[in-house]
Amino acid sequence: MIVKEWCMYCGECAGVCPRNLIQVRELTLEFNNEECNNCKICIQVCPVKALEEEVV
Repeated sequence: MIVKEWCMYCGECAGVCPRNLIQVRELTLEFNNEECNNCKICIQVCPVKALEEEVV
């Protein structure tokens, strides 16, 4: 997951992750990408569109 610089760290993404893989820390988001099933719910709920899927 790529977090854009305009992320507000509001926690919306962490709140909807069905696997609890996103942690909001002070001025950062921590993702457990290895366990992510790519449901993209976090991307959809971000109010400022600051999340983007990482292309491998």
